[in-house]
Amino acid sequence: MKNKISYNIFFLSIIFIFSLLLNYKNLSKADEKWAIKKFEKLTYAKVSGEIQHGDALSFFILAEDNCNKIWNTFTFLTFERPGDIKQLLHKHLPIRLNGLDLTAKVEDIKSFSRGYKVMFSLGVFPIREYVYFLNEFYSEEKKYEIEIVDGINFKAEKYFDIRFNNWKLENLVVSISKANKLCKEIITNTEKL
Repeated sequence: MKNKISYNIFFLSIIFIFSLLLNYKNLSKADEKWAIKKFEKLTYAKVSGEIQHGDALSFFILAEDNCNKIWNTFTFLTFERPGDIKQLLHKHLPIRLNGLDLTAKVEDIKSFSRGYKVMFSLGVFPIREYVYFLNEFYSEEKKYEIEIVDGINFKAEKYFDIRFNNWKLENLVVSISKANKLCKEIITNTEKL
C-alpha cells in the first residue's frame, strides 16, 4: 500500500511538472502578440513593449509603394508633462538601440491618459532587406532594446519618465509576411475596381 501511494505521488508530481512546463511555454508565446491590421491603403504589424506594454514597435507597409517598402516606428508613453513637449515634433532625438547610438525622428505627439504618446520613426526601408537585417540582428543580439538618451540641449528625463523599452521579435518575419500579404490584397482589390 505504501509503495502504491509513493508511486501515485511520484506520478502526480511528474504530471504537475510537465503541465507547468507546457503552460510556461504557452505563456512565453503569449508575451509576443503581434497585431496585424489593414487600414485603407496600408497595413501594419506591431508588437507591444516588454517594459511598458503601451509602447509599440510598428512596421507600416503602404500599397502606394507597391508593398515593397517598410516604415519602422516605435512609440513611448510618458507621464511627464513639460509645457514644451510639442517643440520636439519633427526633431531627431538621440536613442540607443541595443547600445548603438542613433537618432529617431519624432513624428507625432498625442495627449494620452495623463501624459503623452510620442511616435518616433527609424525610417523607410526596402522591405526584404530590412526584415532580413532585423531578423539577423535580433538573432545575434537576443534583444531589441531602445533607450532615449540625453543629447545636445536635450535632457531625456525632462520628457520621458521611462526612457527604455524592449520588444520580442521572434515572430518578426511571419508577422511582416502576413502584413505584406494583406497589403498586396489592397493592390489586387484596387485593380479590380
